Amino acid sequence: MSLSVASTIALSALRAAQVGTSVTSSNIANADVDGYTVKTANQVSTVAASTGSGTSVTSITGGVDKYVFASLISANADLGAASVTTNYTDQLQALMGSTTGSDDGGTSVATLVTNLQTAVNSLASSPEDDTVQSEVIAAADSLASSLRETSASIQSLRADADQQIADDVDTVNDALQTIDDLNEAILAAKARGASTADLEDRRNSAIETISSLLDIKTTTASNGSTYISTTGGTALLTSSVHELSFSASSYVNSSSVLSGISVDGEDITEGLTSGEVGGLLTLRDTTLVEAQDELDALASALIDTLNAATADGSAVPAPESLTGTTKASSTDTLSATGGVRIAQVDEDGALVAYTDLDLSSYTTVGALVSALDGIDGIDASLGSDGKLTITSTTSGAGVAVGALDGDMTGSGTSFSSYFGLNALFTGSSAASISLSSTIVADSSALAIGTLSTSTTTGATVLTTGSTTVADDLLAAMTGTQSFEAAGGIGSTTVTLGDYAARIVSDYASRASDAEEAETSAETLATSLSDTIASRSGVNVDEETAKLSDYQALYSAAAQIIEAANAMFDALLAAAKSA
Repeated sequence: MSLSVASTIALSALRAAQVGTSVTSSNIANADVDGYTVKTANQVSTVAASTGSGTSVTSITGGVDKYVFASLISANADLGAASVTTNYTDQLQALMGSTTGSDDGGTSVATLVTNLQTAVNSLASSPEDDTVQSEVIAAADSLASSLRETSASIQSLRADADQQIADDVDTVNDALQTIDDLNEAILAAKARGASTADLEDRRNSAIETISSLLDIKTTTASNGSTYISTTGGTALLTSSVHELSFSASSYVNSSSVLSGISVDGEDITEGLTSGEVGGLLTLRDTTLVEAQDELDALASALIDTLNAATADGSAVPAPESLTGTTKASSTDTLSATGGVRIAQVDEDGALVAYTDLDLSSYTTVGALVSALDGIDGIDASLGSDGKLTITSTTSGAGVAVGALDGDMTGSGTSFSSYFGLNALFTGSSAASISLSSTIVADSSALAIGTLSTSTTTGATVLTTGSTTVADDLLAAMTGTQSFEAAGGIGSTTVTLGDYAARIVSDYASRASDAEEAETSAETLATSLSDTIASRSGVNVDEETAKLSDYQALYSAAAQIIEAANAMFDALLAAAKSA
């Protein structure tokens, strides 16, 4: 072998050792960088004229197993959905409260319903007791306040989910643009024969970012570009970026119609079932809506049932004016039967005057209101809001209504129930339920008395000692009633307290299920990440050993070059002396 060939071979070894040292040093330096994969300087021996001529580094490669990476992408989507679901269902469970507590026996809606039932039970025993009446009012007010606050908090969670979707969409669009830019950089690097390993690592990291937010699949083209689509088949990245479009709502309530996600003008919301975005969509449009539906079912039952119990009662003393809570129109038709008594009663409960109306005589609400207004000493009208007001114009006398045998609808609805007189609650849902403003202003306005059937002027016809209304309230609280299916609770026949407990239980169960799903998804994703790390991550010990080997190779090659140079010098000196 000539000295020049030896020098060339040694020089190629020197250069290969330099590249290997550089790659290995980079591996060690980036060992703790997320997404970095170990790089390898791939060497081959070179041959010239059937004789070995040295070595060269043909490429620097890295990356991960594409099949394991594809599994990780899917696992990330499942984990993203599970994690956000756990977060929101935990918050929802906290809103619903617990049935036990160290101080007050619980903070849940179910506990507050039980508290109201306890107060009503005391009222049935002592209907004339002002303190007990105040306890009923306080318990009813606390329950209504809790329902309103919980409803508002549920809508706040929906608004949070809506905004988080908007943030995630921005993140996905940014990552898609990053991947598109990296695709171009990889093509350019390949064209000039440079390594693309680090660029591919960065691209994989961006893909992982998207995968935790959306359920996607990737395809790598023959030129090295990666294309992305949803698992439903919507293209997100081809030769260009197809951005997701979404508009967060500035205000969210139970009737809000919230924006979907579209790509190139096509709504893809229904196809997004996994990833954090899919989880948020399910929470915003299903889980939290179902929570609101369950709460509304309870609130509606409370309003209807308890108002029906107090409707045919009367405050003691009788109020000067009664205003209903139910809207009606003068043109509404009636098919009423039986009679109703409109009485004027003084502050001692003595009968001043009364008029009995035959309800079957009136075919419209307007006709009935006109008849009421025609009673001597009574003014009656439908307000602009459609609510009936009956006022006593007789000095020193209030107005009280006796149900008699009147039926406004053919299904047992009394006159007072039909117009919403003497209501304990106002509103129609969890968002709007409230203690009657009349009762808030004056606790004595609680309709706990009952107008007797006496028709003797001057006779006592109204006292607080009647147990009729209190018994009806207790029956409403303890009796079963039918609930239609709402949210995650099927149709059922239970008490108000039992239904409230089912709401609390339903969301405790949802939170528990979400935590289990998150644990399972996290276990799988972690296992796949560990597999990739074991196969493609940097082992510092191994890289340190490689570095020592490259240093030894570099030293040996340098020595060969040094020896060859010395031999050249000796030959030149011999040639000159000859």
